[in-house]
Amino acid sequence: MVRPARIVVVEGILVLYEAQLRDRFDLKVYIDTDADLRFIRRMQRDVVERGRTPESIIEQYLTTVRPAHEQFIEPSKRHADVIFPQGGMNEPALEVLLARVRELAALT
Repeated sequence: MVRPARIVVVEGILVLYEAQLRDRFDLKVYIDTDADLRFIRRMQRDVVERGRTPESIIEQYLTTVRPAHEQFIEPSKRHADVIFPQGGMNEPALEVLLARVRELAALT
């Protein structure tokens, strides 16, 4: 259940893909991270937390993860109001986002 609030943050890799969902948002943000960094994070997580082999991770990435990203997630960024380069570690982009959030909060 989501209770009424001045600001509600909705997060997810496919959150901008579905038009009916994104049309409900006042501000849409896309965090753009380089493919190699996404792959390295996946490799580290899956080996440590899921006990998977590097070979199985590479196979899944090439057959499922990468094609799905290219088909669904990457194109959805065109619907964003703000795109954060460098995986969100971009101070000027963060300042723009915070200014907009403050503006929206003041309107409600």
